[in-house]
Amino acid sequence: MADNKQYITQNQDNGCVMISEDVICSIVSHAVSEVDGVVSINTKPAAELADMIGKKWGKGMKIVIGEDNTITIDVEVVIGYGQSVVAIAGAVQSAIIGAVQSMTGVEAVTVNVNVCGIARQ
Repeated sequence: MADNKQYITQNQDNGCVMISEDVICSIVSHAVSEVDGVVSINTKPAAELADMIGKKWGKGMKIVIGEDNTITIDVEVVIGYGQSVVAIAGAVQSAIIGAVQSMTGVEAVTVNVNVCGIARQ
């Protein structure tokens, strides 16, 4: 844990549970993939390079974990042509919030959805 990753820390009776931002990214990816109307999470062309140099925005999402274990998630999505942008973005927010809360136990979750493109499905 010497890297510069952020963790959610939850104190338990027998010790401490730490949840990495990478786990949050996986939860977000799965939640978004289950929303009808979303084609993909918009990844940058150099996502692997960004990951190697420590940038957190290359995979189409940014996770910020506050000191009080609040989570702010920014996600970039591509939706299907002909879909309601507002309805799909709302469904993405609901799916992410529900998944993160149920899997981590953290209630303070903010999700910002950037619809950055449309594509034929």
